[in-house]
Amino acid sequence: MAQTKSFCIGIDLGGTNLKAALLDRTCRIIDKRVLSTASFRKKEHLIQAVAGSVDALLVTHKLTKNQVLGVGLGLPGPVDADKGIVHFFPNIPGWKEVDLGRILHRRLGIPVFLDNDANLMSLAEYTLGAARASRNAVCLTLGTGVGGGIIIEGRLYRGSGYAAGEIGHMPLNERGRSCNCGGSACLEAYVGNRRIMKEALAGFGKKISLEELSRLAGAGNSRAVRIWAQAGRRLGVVLSGVVNLLNPDIIVIGGGVANAGRVLFDAIRKTIAQRAMPVQVKSLRVAKAKLGNDAGLIGAAILVQQNSSPTRNLRRSFTQ
Repeated sequence: MAQTKSFCIGIDLGGTNLKAALLDRTCRIIDKRVLSTASFRKKEHLIQAVAGSVDALLVTHKLTKNQVLGVGLGLPGPVDADKGIVHFFPNIPGWKEVDLGRILHRRLGIPVFLDNDANLMSLAEYTLGAARASRNAVCLTLGTGVGGGIIIEGRLYRGSGYAAGEIGHMPLNERGRSCNCGGSACLEAYVGNRRIMKEALAGFGKKISLEELSRLAGAGNSRAVRIWAQAGRRLGVVLSGVVNLLNPDIIVIGGGVANAGRVLFDAIRKTIAQRAMPVQVKSLRVAKAKLGNDAGLIGAAILVQQNSSPTRNLRRSFTQ
């Protein structure tokens, strides 16, 4: 008797961590593993770590490959989702035009599907999270980098080269700081977590984690409040342009930087209200992502299911 393909494996590769999870057909996480990407300096080692994480989940749960619908990967940079090719990663060196989908499929013997990590976060938040009631949404992930995903009339918009949504690489100024993508004055160069931590070091004279900086801001520390408010204003400036262009129902913001809380979100909302056109602002909500650090993994499982059954209405099936 053929075994039922009851599981998906999700991989969320960021500039800091590699997360891998086993999920069921309702996108419930059964098991999750987290590794530091700093442990894998070479491209080949990181690919092996991804494959090894899949193998470990199969062994731990005594699953055969025939029980797995597929592996979905969220990746921190421009990806050709159709061909499975990674163009490059702004914050992880050594990756350029890598045929990762083919490499992993040959290594694992399981269908493999790739997309940008912010796209997968957007799929998850639209299907099961903060953007469920919307038709048009813009989703951001704020972490080592700043990623973006766009939902238009209920469908993920990838662009003609599958590289749409790179809000972190929209210019904040005409001239400014150099960015790892090769551009200058990109939003990411001003509000990525490394930049914020540098500003915290300058302000406090010592290293402070993002978590501590958020705690201090919540307690009313003026220096911490100033750092987060400035980040919020910078985000708001770029998002004002996005709002004017796309007129979304909602902007969903997730990732580690989003945990700064009210001081960050108040500055974003205030800046958008001041800078964007009033018609677009009138119908707009700005909300924190609901699925937290698991959004990328959940989105990876949704990607697998969409590719395995393109006509399936995932919103309906997950809510029945």
